[in-house]
Amino acid sequence: MGARVVRMFRNFNLENRVFREISKEKPRAAPRHAVSDPPSAAGSEAAETAVDPVNQRNDPLLTLLKSVYVESKDPVAAAEASKEVMGAKEAERRPLRFSLPGDPYGLVELTDVPKGKLTIAEALKALSSHQRQPDAWTPEKIAQEYSLDLKDTKALVEFFIPFQVQIIPPKTDSTKQIKAS
Repeated sequence: MGARVVRMFRNFNLENRVFREISKEKPRAAPRHAVSDPPSAAGSEAAETAVDPVNQRNDPLLTLLKSVYVESKDPVAAAEASKEVMGAKEAERRPLRFSLPGDPYGLVELTDVPKGKLTIAEALKALSSHQRQPDAWTPEKIAQEYSLDLKDTKALVEFFIPFQVQIIPPKTDSTKQIKAS
């Protein structure tokens, strides 16, 4: 409520206030600093002598500079090496164990995934299998079946639980139920 009141006062007569600000006389620029007499010919000679040591050749500094040796390595070679490692990892792929029927959500159907990764459908299938039969589907078996790291699989089984649908029957017979069609 307070924001509406503030907005009403802020927007009240806005156009007239804008025109009033625009039509105000613009502030004048500050006056420039007074310039003294231009430098004479004698002053320019003094300036040349000040610049002269900069342009002169300094032999002791030049010998020190020649003794400096810089050795560098091409960063492109390191980038190519990392690309080769990534290429080798991408080459390690496994076929899908389980996928949803049809074309879900209009996405392209996957045929294989990188080792160490799961699709959502595979993750739900593995978690539900472990939940229903924990003795048969141990984390070790899931890791072997889906080419996963054992540590990651144990964390997956421990911290992720798929949804459970439970149908609670009515307490009395007189309660109305929706009949299956």
